[in-house]
Amino acid sequence: METLAKLRLLGEGAKYDICSTVNGGNAPGICQSFTPDGRCISLLRVLYSNECRYSCSYCPNRAQRNLPRASFNPDELAKLFIEFYRRNYVAGLFLSSGVPHSPGATMDEMLTALEILRQKYNYTGYIHLKLIPGASQAHIARAVELAQRVSVNCETPDQASLSRLSPNKDYPTILGVMDAVKKLTNAEKARQSTQFLVGAAGERDRDILARALSFYSTYLMNRVYFSTFVPVPDTPFAQENRVPLLREHRLYQGDFLLRQYGFDLDELVDETGNLPLDQDPKEVWAIRNPQLFPVEVNRASRELLLKVPGIGPRSAWRIINTRRQFNISSASELKNLGVVVKRAAPFITIRGKTVASVRPVFSFQQLSFFGGDFKC
Repeated sequence: METLAKLRLLGEGAKYDICSTVNGGNAPGICQSFTPDGRCISLLRVLYSNECRYSCSYCPNRAQRNLPRASFNPDELAKLFIEFYRRNYVAGLFLSSGVPHSPGATMDEMLTALEILRQKYNYTGYIHLKLIPGASQAHIARAVELAQRVSVNCETPDQASLSRLSPNKDYPTILGVMDAVKKLTNAEKARQSTQFLVGAAGERDRDILARALSFYSTYLMNRVYFSTFVPVPDTPFAQENRVPLLREHRLYQGDFLLRQYGFDLDELVDETGNLPLDQDPKEVWAIRNPQLFPVEVNRASRELLLKVPGIGPRSAWRIINTRRQFNISSASELKNLGVVVKRAAPFITIRGKTVASVRPVFSFQQLSFFGGDFKC
């Protein structure tokens, strides 16, 4: 099979691994992602091979599935990437793979491709390498040397749910890879991530988020990603219901509320252990706690401001910084500070008045602070 035909096939196969990806590109195998320093760049996201000896029930590349198979060789993949890079099609590489033979043999070939890029082509840019569960300590150490970011997909929150999806995978082995990366990278936060497959094993949002929180604290994960289950034809899960994409969105919201807004897990999930699908979880919490609202934006603590729908960490900081200079007096000022006023309005007051009744009150000091040009 020609190299470009492999790219079409193996780029398509890699789309199911969203870890680190923010959206798709226009060409086969090209997507966008954030680097550890926060830049958004185009990546060549591709499988090294879609051949696999494993029988994961949800996976499009499972051993028993009838589909065209292909594999790169290390020189071929390195040359393909460097040609894309030199033409400014991509600025980095996201490399994953099926497991054609053994974890060790697969890691050997992927690492050889990266060595060719680094040593033969002198490529010094961004590489994200997906580690194969069961990789040796030597493989993990070499991966950490060659790639800016590494990851291993946990897929589910525990061994019981993983066994329903992947009879060949072992949860302690996956955790062992994460632990090895943490030690080898000296706990650099931006160096590893992981991904959950949401809804295929019947797990609850509580279980997923609790495990995600443990990953952040135990392994200092940079990010945890969530991918809703989509049934794939000719797999044991082909007849299962597709999980609503909105559930993925709610999990990301829950993840941020737990890490950056000061919420507890029990405050966000309902009696079934799941996040509400039909309403923003932060709004649900605010409605359930009417005794705390409305809050006065000119006096409320940062912790309480963060509980208000429509106010995030950045806008809370801006509110506090602004009111050190003068009182906030209008909804338009809040909007300029990044507050989503429409969402926040039922839960706040401005100088003791509800948002609907507030009229803008400007001073020369305020206009100067915001860079306004006041004219009589």
